[in-house]
Amino acid sequence: MLIPLSKLLNFDPRAVPAITPDALLPAITAAKLSPAALRHRFLLSAAWQPEVIVEPRLSERVPVAASVLVPIVLREQPTVLLTLRTQHMTSHSGQIAFPGGKQDADDEDLLATAMREAYEEVGLPPQFVQVLGTLPVYLTGTGFSITPVVALVEQGFPVVRNVHEVDEVFEVPLEFLMNPANHRRHALELDGNRREWLSMPYHDGQTERFIWGATAGMLRDLYRFLSA
Repeated sequence: MLIPLSKLLNFDPRAVPAITPDALLPAITAAKLSPAALRHRFLLSAAWQPEVIVEPRLSERVPVAASVLVPIVLREQPTVLLTLRTQHMTSHSGQIAFPGGKQDADDEDLLATAMREAYEEVGLPPQFVQVLGTLPVYLTGTGFSITPVVALVEQGFPVVRNVHEVDEVFEVPLEFLMNPANHRRHALELDGNRREWLSMPYHDGQTERFIWGATAGMLRDLYRFLSA
């Protein structure tokens, strides 16, 4: 039985065929995904344009400030750490996401929010994290204004899953995510509105990880940033 990935009735993003492959765009080479190359890229001021920053609105509320940590784990082949959200979460339940959440009043800034949420959700201690910088704010259809904080994460950190918020913690190769041949575009007319989104399905040998929506959109922006 497939777990629902959206609270919209009669809508399953996995069932909508891809309409536009991106195989003609160049992949980010392994050399550009090394720790030194990633650090260098965030020091440059090269011009670029984010591709996905605003989703179709599903909520009329004033956007809530939030941030996520985009944790690049420094393995022999770098990976991105992701979580599978529990089914009872009020937003984005059952979906694949970065560690993160809305800003608390006690957070000094949105960087502090991302670090706090990463520790609360997966037990990632700050001493394992080197922040590289941020990507442009991403506005979700559900009313969140998300700042993606990109960071390098040293190996050896303990994973302590918050069972109330996170069902699984797993990693996907960064090289896979930064290859547009693995990016799929989808579109659907739903209730008179056209919805468009990206997906990056990844099969780890046992399970297909259906990365889509805001997470896929922010990864696509990271691709655009690194390819500029």
